[in-house]
Amino acid sequence: MLLDKLFGLFSNDLSIDLGTANTIVIAKGKGIIINEPSVVAIKKNRFGKKRMLAVGKEAKEMLGKTPDNIEAIRPLKDGVIADFDVAEEMIRHFIRKAHNRNSFIRPRVIICVPYGLTQVERKAVKDSAYSAGARDVILVEEPKAAAIGAGLPIKEPKGNLVIDIGGGTTEIGVISLEGLVRSKSIKVGGDRFDQNIIDYMKKKYNLLIGERTGEEIKIEIGTAVPLEEELKMCIKGRDQLSGLLKEIEISSVDVREAITEPLAEIATALKEILEVTPPDLAGDIVENGIALTGGGALLKGIDIYLSKLVELPVFVCEEPLLAVARGTGAMLEDIELLQQAQ
Repeated sequence: MLLDKLFGLFSNDLSIDLGTANTIVIAKGKGIIINEPSVVAIKKNRFGKKRMLAVGKEAKEMLGKTPDNIEAIRPLKDGVIADFDVAEEMIRHFIRKAHNRNSFIRPRVIICVPYGLTQVERKAVKDSAYSAGARDVILVEEPKAAAIGAGLPIKEPKGNLVIDIGGGTTEIGVISLEGLVRSKSIKVGGDRFDQNIIDYMKKKYNLLIGERTGEEIKIEIGTAVPLEEELKMCIKGRDQLSGLLKEIEISSVDVREAITEPLAEIATALKEILEVTPPDLAGDIVENGIALTGGGALLKGIDIYLSKLVELPVFVCEEPLLAVARGTGAMLEDIELLQQAQ
């Protein structure tokens, strides 16, 4: 205990947005210091012993391109830890990198997690962070962090509705007086969009493409609503019938058809939340609108798509990719918000 307190005197508290797709680390008083993909590359020797080869951007470059003795792993799936050991190594790497690789420093860490995690899943996140060198671990639910990061007035007695579309989950929350009044988490996010695009290309064009290509297609020409001039893109893959490599041209119409199902699931979840929102708070939401955060908010036209379905104003917040991280980081600077989270 004495050593922990001593090391704590020399540490910077950290907040971590531990996302399925990306991990963002904020140090108290410094802002964002790490923003990298949640990917770890593991190398196995001939005796089966594993060692960490790369983390983050370098590891993501290896996805789908590794020899048999190297594996690029995404340790989080659908917002929860799927590989405990690899997640621990990744968190340890980011904590040490945040403190210039000083392994003696033990920071207090705030970690953002999806709403509705089971106690077992919450314990797994905490245990990974403690094993990775954290002195104290506080978990914060994503809808609240997203609302703070989006600049919504959550301390006021007013209804604020935020939708955070991440890599593994979509979090929807109605917040008032710093508390979650209604919230819902569904396992639909950017990864699901990517997979649907991959499956669509295979079914319609007999073209096999990888995760990275699926993501590139979504980013470049993905859209939730028809465009005046539809976008086009050339993609390369392997023909599953001939086995030969080929290139085809696809359009944003293809991508829109591919992601119809996950978009509909997000819209359904939003409607379900609106149906159970207390009337007085619902009136505030009608007036203030719905805030979109997360990487999925960057999908072209998703605000228009949701707005038409629920007949309410929907807006994409500034820097949606960073909203959850900034909200979690704000708790490092605000004692009251931090106490609310504990």
